[in-house]
Amino acid sequence: MLNIILFDSDARSNLLPLTATRPMGELRIGILTIREKWERMLRGSVSYITQEYLQDKYPIHIEEDNVIINAGVLPTDALAAKISALKQNEALLLGDELIAARLNEARFEHLIEDEEVHEMQGVSLEGLAFTTIEQLHQLTHLAGKSFEADFQMLTSGRASQPLSPSNQVVGKRERIFLEEGAKAECCIFNTNDGPIYIGKNAEVMEGSILRGPVSIGNDSMVKMGAKIYGPTIIGPGCRAGGEITRSILMANANKSHDGYLGDSVLGEWTNLGADTNNSNLKNNYSEVKLWNYTTEKFEKTGTQFCGMIMGDHAKCGINTMFNTGTVVGVFANVYGAGYPRNFVPDFAWGGADGGYRTYRFNEACATAEAVMARRNIPFTEFDKAILYHIYDLTAHFRTWDK
Repeated sequence: MLNIILFDSDARSNLLPLTATRPMGELRIGILTIREKWERMLRGSVSYITQEYLQDKYPIHIEEDNVIINAGVLPTDALAAKISALKQNEALLLGDELIAARLNEARFEHLIEDEEVHEMQGVSLEGLAFTTIEQLHQLTHLAGKSFEADFQMLTSGRASQPLSPSNQVVGKRERIFLEEGAKAECCIFNTNDGPIYIGKNAEVMEGSILRGPVSIGNDSMVKMGAKIYGPTIIGPGCRAGGEITRSILMANANKSHDGYLGDSVLGEWTNLGADTNNSNLKNNYSEVKLWNYTTEKFEKTGTQFCGMIMGDHAKCGINTMFNTGTVVGVFANVYGAGYPRNFVPDFAWGGADGGYRTYRFNEACATAEAVMARRNIPFTEFDKAILYHIYDLTAHFRTWDK
C-alpha cells in the first residue's frame, strides 16, 4: 500500500475556523474528504504534515517510499496518474510551489529540515488542469464539480441496494445509489441535475424531497419533509431537516429542524436550533465578504452567493438569524434576538441583543464530552489539547475580555 503524506499549504490559514481543528486533508468537498479521495485514487494510506498542535491527533507516518502531496490540491485521474509515475526524488512543481513528490525516508527528512525543493528533479505540469483550495467559499462552489467524480468512484461496478417502490423518482433511477442498510420511504428523488447517494445505515424519512446532486453520509438521518437542493453533502452521523441548498455538513452536525441553510458549511458537532435561518444573498446582490482570521478583516469572495461558515462545536439557539457571509468560530454559542455580527469569535457566548461573554473552557469541554458520547465517540485528551490551543490563540478576538 502506497504511503501518502498530505501537507497543509499556506492556504490553511485562509480556511479557518474549519482548519483550526483538522488538517486540510480532512475537509469534505464532494461526497468524500480530500484524504479519502487520494486514498482511493492512489490505493494508499494517508497521514499528515500539519500544525504542531494537531500532530498528536493526526500523526505523520514515514516509510522508505513516500509520496507527499499538497493537501489543497483536489485529485483528478490525470494528476493521480502523474503522481503514480513519479520516480524517487522527482517532484511536480507549479512555479515554486510543491504539488507532489516521491521521496525516500532520508530525502523526506532533508526536505522537512531545509524546506527546499530545488534539489529535486522537477516534472512538468504543462497542460494538466487541476484545482487548489485556497478560500472558504470554494468549498461549496466546488462541491458539485467533485460530486460526480466521487459518485463514480464509490459506485462503479457495484450494485445499489433496491429502492423501495413507495418512493417517486424523477429522472434516471440508476442515478440513485443506496449502500447496505440505507432506508428511504415515501420520498421524491430528482436526478435530472445530478445523482443521489445514500450511505450505509442512513435514513431518509417520509415526505423528504431530494434534488441531486445530494449525498447522505453513513448513519445520517434526513428528517420528515426535508427539502434538499444539490449540490449538498450531508456527512456521516448528521441530522438534516428543513430546507438546505448548496451546503456541506462535515460530520456529526445537526440541522434537524425547519429553517433555511444555504451556501454554508457546518463543522463537526455543530447544532442549529429550531427555525434557524441564514441569508446567502445580499439584498443589493453585491459581492459577499468573509472574515479572514489572518488578515483580521473581511475579504472579498468574488461571489454573490455565500452563506455561513461555522467551526466545530459551534451552536445556536432557536430562531437565530444569520446574515450573508457570517463566520462563526469554534465553540461559539449564539442566541437571542436580532442578527449576530458577521464574525462571531471562537468561544463566544451570547448574541446581538445582550452582548457576549467567554464560554469557559472547562464548561465547553464538558459539553463536548456529553455531545460526542451521544454518538459513542470519546472526547480525548488530544481533542481537549486542540481546543485549548484554539481557545488561547483566539483570545484577542474576544474583545469584551479586555
